[in-house]
Amino acid sequence: MTETQSLNLKAQNFNSKVKIGIRERAYKYALQVIKFIDTLPKDQAGMIIGKQLLRSATSIGANIIEAKSASSRRDFINFYTHSLKSANESKFWLGLLRDSGKMADDNSPALLQETVEISNILAASILTLKAQSSKVKSQN
Repeated sequence: MTETQSLNLKAQNFNSKVKIGIRERAYKYALQVIKFIDTLPKDQAGMIIGKQLLRSATSIGANIIEAKSASSRRDFINFYTHSLKSANESKFWLGLLRDSGKMADDNSPALLQETVEISNILAASILTLKAQSSKVKSQN
């Protein structure tokens, strides 16, 4: 087995463990957001921002799931990048709800913190995957 093949196997094992954890976490997060949105005021701003938050928050997990069936490493990284963009968008909507006083839920700070943590995990995963791709390319 070459060193490149060994690196690829180690990366796949690491990534499969991370993917399972982040997939479950993103799914639970989406469920929390769905419950949270039900607590928002039913005025125009609450409903519109709630819909935007619902789209972005559920997109995180959907893109992580799509990455599982990616046709290439580059495709996989792209799906993770889309997940990160959705997480960052969710942070925006939650911050806007918080700062506008629309958050009535006592769990909202924890929800915002979970959004930040998921975003950080995705960003770190993308950096790791890109670094691994660069190592493999430079060894070939």
